Amino acid sequence: MKIGRLDKKIAIVTGGASGIGEQMVDLFSKEGATVIAADINKEALEKVNQKENVIGMKLNVASDEDWAALAKEVYQCFGKIDVLVNNAGISSEKPYADINLDDWQKMLSINGFGSFAGIKHVASYMAKEKKGSIVNISSYTAQIGQGFNHYSASKGAVRALSKAAATTFGKSGVRVNALFPGIIETPMTKGLSTSKELVGQLIQATPLQRLGQPEDIANAALFLASDDSSYITGAELVIDGGFSAQ
Repeated sequence: MKIGRLDKKIAIVTGGASGIGEQMVDLFSKEGATVIAADINKEALEKVNQKENVIGMKLNVASDEDWAALAKEVYQCFGKIDVLVNNAGISSEKPYADINLDDWQKMLSINGFGSFAGIKHVASYMAKEKKGSIVNISSYTAQIGQGFNHYSASKGAVRALSKAAATTFGKSGVRVNALFPGIIETPMTKGLSTSKELVGQLIQATPLQRLGQPEDIANAALFLASDDSSYITGAELVIDGGFSAQ
């Protein structure tokens, strides 16, 4: 019998009920993990709850109290937390001239504080076991001059937090790395009003001549979550088809 790369590990994936997060949940469970798919969408959670080795749990990532309760419950139930993927997030097409303080605070509370709180509450349990892997989902917009807006700012926060957490928790055996996806075809991106013409232009501007797929990100997250990357922390892996290399 083949042993999975995450055999007997306990993993939490936020935003795990749809898009990239659901792809990660499916792959992680296939690789032997028991996966907590944490999401704010109740209807989507009902669907993932029916999957083998997957437990759907409601979580508002912008809530410190929700994070504290979820981390405690998972640790008490399983006696450990091996993997955390901070994947949940929102996007926006609002032009910078129209972005106000409420827009800024909402974006940063979910994309920025959500990752911070996840690390804050889960890393302490990982430290008790002297091991663990945290994977944060940033964006290629945090590395290049792409998008003067609150979304880029929030993903820049994730980038900085990942580096800081890697140095803070490394001595406790906890690894923290970040992924930087380009434009990935998900329900969230399909819901944006991006025209077919613009999509075509983006594909032409990408060296690999295609948009990314959720499995492209899930496979990279699997590597960082597994023991295959046991000597990697504070790293940044860009998955954008070469767009930002130009």
